[in-house]
Amino acid sequence: MEDHSQFRLLSERRFLPFFVTQFAGAFNDNLFKNALLLLVTYSAGGLFGLSSDVVVNLAAMLFILPFFLFSAIAGQVADRYEKSTVIRWIKFAEVVIMGIAAVGLWFGWYEVLFLLLFLTGVQSAFFGPVKYAILPQALKESELVGGNALVEMGTFVAILVGTLMAGVMMKAAAPGPLIAIAVAVLAVIGLVAAWRIPRAEAAAPDLRIRFRPLQETWKLMAIARDNHNVFLSIMAISWFWFLGAAYLTQFPNFAKTHLMGDETVVTLLLAIFTIGIAAGSIACERLSGHKIELGIVPIGSIGLSFFGIDLFFNMPEQPISSDWWLIITDPHYRQVAIDLLAIGIFGGLFIVPLYAYVQQETPPATRARVIAALNIFNALFMVVSALLGMLMLGLFGLTIPEFFLVLSIMNLMVAAYVYQQVPDFALRFVIWVLSHTIYRVTHHNLDRIPEQGPVLLVCNHVSYMDALVIAGAVRRPVRFVMDHSIFATPVMGGFFRLAKAIPIGPKSKVPEIYEAAFDRIDEELAAGHVVCIFPEGKLTKDGEVDTFKPGVDMILARRPVPVVPMALRGLWGSFFSHCGGPAFSHWPRRFWSRIHLLAGLPVSPHEASAERLEQKVKALRGDAQ
Repeated sequence: MEDHSQFRLLSERRFLPFFVTQFAGAFNDNLFKNALLLLVTYSAGGLFGLSSDVVVNLAAMLFILPFFLFSAIAGQVADRYEKSTVIRWIKFAEVVIMGIAAVGLWFGWYEVLFLLLFLTGVQSAFFGPVKYAILPQALKESELVGGNALVEMGTFVAILVGTLMAGVMMKAAAPGPLIAIAVAVLAVIGLVAAWRIPRAEAAAPDLRIRFRPLQETWKLMAIARDNHNVFLSIMAISWFWFLGAAYLTQFPNFAKTHLMGDETVVTLLLAIFTIGIAAGSIACERLSGHKIELGIVPIGSIGLSFFGIDLFFNMPEQPISSDWWLIITDPHYRQVAIDLLAIGIFGGLFIVPLYAYVQQETPPATRARVIAALNIFNALFMVVSALLGMLMLGLFGLTIPEFFLVLSIMNLMVAAYVYQQVPDFALRFVIWVLSHTIYRVTHHNLDRIPEQGPVLLVCNHVSYMDALVIAGAVRRPVRFVMDHSIFATPVMGGFFRLAKAIPIGPKSKVPEIYEAAFDRIDEELAAGHVVCIFPEGKLTKDGEVDTFKPGVDMILARRPVPVVPMALRGLWGSFFSHCGGPAFSHWPRRFWSRIHLLAGLPVSPHEASAERLEQKVKALRGDAQ
């Protein structure tokens, strides 16, 4: 039996060397950056004649500035050249930079180290596009969510460990030499691992690289906007980094002022938040069923806001001096820790499907450049996050818990806008909730549905939930043909209009709707979409497959496309079927029903007919109802 666990990837060469490379790089970046800030703050005093507060903000700017300046070029390089070679050159540059940094740390050359911090940001800016663009080439589509989850988990764990390790090393008798050895060793580990990354051919070998940062950055924005859904997904990812940066920036003052905590409390909050993101990232793969599931994204955004608001209302009214142990053991403080853990978990659920979606929906020839545009937006949103924090906490005088409350409310507003602009998010959310609460759906041979091009699905019609079960199982968006009277209902009608369903009715009663339905079906198939019809024309009243009407023949006569017969088992007897009386008229007899959705082999349009497809659906359904 095939192992579907995402952790299996950590034992395979096509993923493990890349994972070690990116983990070592993120670890090293954060160890070096945080160690330098601590050395400047506690050892060097002022630098360049500036106060330590100004120097800390200068360091943050030096690290993030390269993402604005060089991401466009980095995206071009990642698309133009073979990706494993690009990674090795980047890791070689890291060895050189960290080698010089090791000398600077050993001898306390802090001015040189700040220049090297900028160069560290440069090599990180070059690594970002190739880091995400290589995954779709190395992994199967069914592994993309799991691979992204591992990368996000590794990145945030590396950030946490690098930050904590910098603090631990600072307590040594001679921190400079110790940190020097660590950053040099980590750079070498990253380079050694990079040599084991398999080849990933260039996606656009004829691309001309232009060293015009501002013009190429603007061009990147245009490329990213080519696909509206991808662009809004990029905005949603950047919004997550906006929130993450806001929380992480405020943790020290939050712990000190509102929890009266010592330095161990800051470390604990950072650890809890980061572990939450890692856990949420890992949970994505199981919740999504090994596919890119946009329905999880709204769950993430709802959780981010709910627990952000809950954090505000659970702040201790009269805080007492605390350390990490009190945070865990005291009920009031523990609720704060639980809220931060939950915010991290739902953040992971929010971001992983979005990264996978951007990778999947972006053409290979421009994928790295779109990722580069994403990195630019991420950097921009993090800068705006810092400015908003200064504005809210400084000029407007908000407390940090009040600032977190404002962020939570803003998150709901941003989410509502994105889901209104991209209905697929809300649609997939409803489908995911229904298919993971009322039913347990098992899929059989759905890979027989072509991944591209027009296809007609035909299925038996058992209940009002049939379309939702099929929509939740099939990876491609499906246009369902259904009774026009459903569209007159305020709730279900709005939902199916959102899903771009096609209303149909009897030719004798509503000829205009009948004719328009066949025109719409033909248009959808001509556009290369998946259309699903229930040829019985109505729900079964006895659990058996009824006679298929000739509408399927009319569709294929106008537009000859492959037909995939499908069958549903297990829905007869549900609250939404006519078993025991009209649907909705009897109490549900069971919950968490096990449903089976089976797909047969595709039938060519020249061999398909209503009668033959009826027999195939009956054979798939078998004796089970």
